[in-house]
Amino acid sequence: MALEDAKTQVDQAFTRAEARGLSFENTFGGATSFLRRRYTKDLAGAQIAVTGIPFDQAVTNRPGTRFGPRAIREASTLQAFDAPYGWGYDPFSELAIVDYGDMPFDYANVPEVPGRIEAHLGAIFGAGVVPITLGGDHFITLPILRAAAAKHGKIALVQFDAHSDTWADDDMDRIDHGTFLYKAIKSGVVKAENTVSVGIRTDNPDTLGVTIVDAPSVHREGVEATLERIRAVVGDKPCYITFDIDGLDPAFAPGTGTPVWGGLASWQAAELLRGLKGINLIGGDVVEVSPPYDPTGVTAIAGAHVATELIALAGWGLREGAA
Repeated sequence: MALEDAKTQVDQAFTRAEARGLSFENTFGGATSFLRRRYTKDLAGAQIAVTGIPFDQAVTNRPGTRFGPRAIREASTLQAFDAPYGWGYDPFSELAIVDYGDMPFDYANVPEVPGRIEAHLGAIFGAGVVPITLGGDHFITLPILRAAAAKHGKIALVQFDAHSDTWADDDMDRIDHGTFLYKAIKSGVVKAENTVSVGIRTDNPDTLGVTIVDAPSVHREGVEATLERIRAVVGDKPCYITFDIDGLDPAFAPGTGTPVWGGLASWQAAELLRGLKGINLIGGDVVEVSPPYDPTGVTAIAGAHVATELIALAGWGLREGAA
């Protein structure tokens, strides 16, 4: 296939026959699945599934992350006709990657949402498929981690974020984007000693033993030193990556609910994700993309690239496992 196929390819989200292969339909038209992957609720034969959780409930400042999955999918059309740069392989041609669509839920019945998220992701994990989730506010990561732990046991975690999200909150029924990691550790689904938070640049009185690699440390010490610290923490344990888009500096991602200056540059994030080749990645998410606050779309573009890097990283592990 080549770019000339745009004259015949359209709506590849529905019309493509295979889960593998690049897509060359016009970026400005057609149904906007993530990277023009096939929409399907049938996970048979799939290895990686992209899914959306269009949920925001109680954010610190600016709502709108419920529109994140839609915006990220639209932004991803710019990337669908080429393999992700810098990996040395094409995950979209080698692996069966599908778009599992969004999780349905009743917007007026918020208390049932955590259970629905856990069941939705549990179906993906249960099928032996690696989920890459588009959010949504950062709360969604907590029930995702519960689903992951049900499959893999206690897991390691890499968090890219401006905030540690370990503020004390012992009411496990509260739905709060700022306490997901506190509850994940307290409920035993992730191991604090195998958790590292990268890009942090706000204070929190208790980080519960999580390794903090704050943004100034990344800037001073560089990418390679940061990668060494991350690898030392997660080792070879089953690992999940959650990427809050406000881990990036607002210059690179202004469309988020809680922007904080002094953050990671997009090139640093790209190098860090690519540099984690070989970790035992069982899933990942990108959250907090809030399109209403970024008319340029650059935040959604960043989110689409993060999700693509997570796919490439998960695919690298699948390839190694098959070797």
